[in-house]
Amino acid sequence: MKRALPWSDQIDVISSDESSSSSSSSSSSYSSFDVEVQVNDGTKNVAVDQPPKELSSDGLLIRKAEIYQEYMKQLPIPTQRGSVIPFTTWMGLGRSIKQLYGQPLHYLTNILLKQWDHSRVGSEDEHRPLDIIIHPCKAEATVWLVEELHRQTSSHHHMAKLWQSDPMHHAFIDSIFPQL
Repeated sequence: MKRALPWSDQIDVISSDESSSSSSSSSSSYSSFDVEVQVNDGTKNVAVDQPPKELSSDGLLIRKAEIYQEYMKQLPIPTQRGSVIPFTTWMGLGRSIKQLYGQPLHYLTNILLKQWDHSRVGSEDEHRPLDIIIHPCKAEATVWLVEELHRQTSSHHHMAKLWQSDPMHHAFIDSIFPQL
């Protein structure tokens, strides 16, 4: 494949802020603007599509939540159990599951595991490891059941509302991206 321009050719890009009137009639949410590309001595005008300049933070958060939810729906729930996972807390079990299966857990599942850990504070079994109280296989199956519900049925609008109310929401969004 040949390059359109050799590396030695200099390119100057000059853009104007004015949107073209022809872009307002298109069905795309992108606006067009004119760019002058100067290659050596010749100048060409090119229309370039760009995303809208002003997208509300609410709209952006809803879009991020929608993309996130669609991504999570694509991940298959493991059908084969890897091994019995010892754990002392729900969040610890979640971390072990992520490592063992190489999959992220849904934001809402991570929040729920945190809430389950907090609900133990003040109980008589607060300091006992959870794998003594509940069998590790049952606990893992419970997490995967909740995970399946969150992946398949959660509303991106609901998640966007939760994210908006929690400035640290990104701490509960796993960055593990498996290969599908």
